Amino acid sequence: MSSDSDGISSMPWWLVIYFKGICMGAADAVPGVSGGTIALIVGIYERLITAVTAITPLQIRAILLAPHPRYRDSAFTALRTIDIWFLIALVTGIFSAIITLTRIVHAGIVSYPTVTFGFFFGLIAASAWVLRQSLTIDTSGRIAAAVGGFLIAFIVSGQAAGALGQSLPVTMLAGAVAVSAMVLPGISGSLLLVILGQYEYMTGILSIFIDATVSVLTGGSLAPFIQTGTVVVGFVSGAVFGLFSIAHAVRWALERYYEATFAFLVALIVGALRAPIVRVGTRLSADSGAGWTPSAIALFTTTALIGVFIVLLLERAAGIGDVDMKM
Repeated sequence: MSSDSDGISSMPWWLVIYFKGICMGAADAVPGVSGGTIALIVGIYERLITAVTAITPLQIRAILLAPHPRYRDSAFTALRTIDIWFLIALVTGIFSAIITLTRIVHAGIVSYPTVTFGFFFGLIAASAWVLRQSLTIDTSGRIAAAVGGFLIAFIVSGQAAGALGQSLPVTMLAGAVAVSAMVLPGISGSLLLVILGQYEYMTGILSIFIDATVSVLTGGSLAPFIQTGTVVVGFVSGAVFGLFSIAHAVRWALERYYEATFAFLVALIVGALRAPIVRVGTRLSADSGAGWTPSAIALFTTTALIGVFIVLLLERAAGIGDVDMKM
């Protein structure tokens, strides 16, 4: 396999891919800049999409039949087709970053909700603005798609998200929806979880699951591990389903109706701006009963500007606004 070191010849190719996965995971862990955008910046987006969309039921069946000598050659062919070693190195890096950062983010949500969600608001707003620069909404179809995307995100981001609750079917749905962001340079899986009202819940579950895993390995109780592990498995199961359904459907839509689909997705991001405001308002009312105060607004705005600044730096460095999502 050829090196993917991008000039870092002293590193093995898999370590370079692992570090690129860490960059993607860091973006995926917070709502705003997507892992797909980072994949574009570090030069692996096309290879990632090729590998992900090559994973089909037929390829999986061929791999599962590998123990049988008759099917061994086809199994190795399937593994090469899905670029398995690239995916393993990349996914390992992604999960290394997600496991680390979600603990920090969850702690921020619990202890400093205004700061954390203000930062998210800035990331989301700037991402929408940057992507809007490459979008032209000049037909009735594109206008309808944009209005639909905005309304869906705006409605679901409000109190409707809380109505979903936290059940295993909802968790599986969240996993399926979030994984679709793998094929989208403009939208992060975390943002989709925020829209569905599942982001805080899943970051908390993941943190508890990691602690429970460590506890079990050192002789602790199995109960927390099983309880949180069920949720994690449900989320991953939904993600696997989404990989074969929603992600492919989104790619199909981008191939055939690029402008309208892109308009829908950018409007979805704009509509999602309601989510951080609602979350902070709910938390402030619950904690102090005061709701939005001038100091809370100032703090929210300041951290939002920091988020905007970070996204604009990325855009300036890598031309995110010129992203072409055509497949």
